[in-house]
Amino acid sequence: MTAEKFIANPFKHGSRIYRTGDVCRWLPDPKTNAGTLLYSGRRDQQVKIRGFRIELGEIENALAKHPSIAAVVVAAKEDRSGGKQLVGYYVRRPEANKITSAQLRDFLQQSLPAQMTPSICVELEKLPLTPNGKIDRKNLPDPGDLERDTAREYVAPRTPFESILAEIWRDVLRIDKVSITDNFLQLGGHSLLAIQVVSRVCNQFGVEISAGQFFEHPTIKDFAVLLVEQLMKAQGGSAPHVAERAA
Repeated sequence: MTAEKFIANPFKHGSRIYRTGDVCRWLPDPKTNAGTLLYSGRRDQQVKIRGFRIELGEIENALAKHPSIAAVVVAAKEDRSGGKQLVGYYVRRPEANKITSAQLRDFLQQSLPAQMTPSICVELEKLPLTPNGKIDRKNLPDPGDLERDTAREYVAPRTPFESILAEIWRDVLRIDKVSITDNFLQLGGHSLLAIQVVSRVCNQFGVEISAGQFFEHPTIKDFAVLLVEQLMKAQGGSAPHVAERAA
């Protein structure tokens, strides 16, 4: 593995360079002797999202194991907050019944961690190809408004706590509708947005909740339970006072 990564330097005899996997082109630069590198992408389709380095091929292999899928490709696309999100594109087998993005995410979560689960899976009639027959990743459609899975059942807030949290989520994630069972990460959330949510909740309710606790309770339904527990501890277990505070 070391020999594969540290290769002989073709520009300087007797030295070695590290093969990063980045694809670049060396441009002439009159201001320096070294020149300028023009970054073109990754050779191994590795991307960095929410602080994690992710190999897209691993997700594609896992998604291709679904019995209803004939072809698949995964790409990193810009979300509404300006960050990156994983999007799965697939072609369904002719004999297979229609499948939802939520069903495919649930399938992937059986074998992949949350950070490697696409925010949305989009069905295409066929994958775009280059003239030489390879998948044309640059021409994959933007998921746009499809980035929110409308096929997932919507569960409205049932308590004042859940209503307040839903309003905060909608504002931070910049979406119009959120179910109390939706996973924050699958809605396009990431660590920086999670910190915003936690900060607003702590300021509004006067409690201390960490980002780690938030990610352990990534739905409004579960996070509301944690919030109530923290408020009850702060107020000596007085549940009625918690309800009045939320209202």
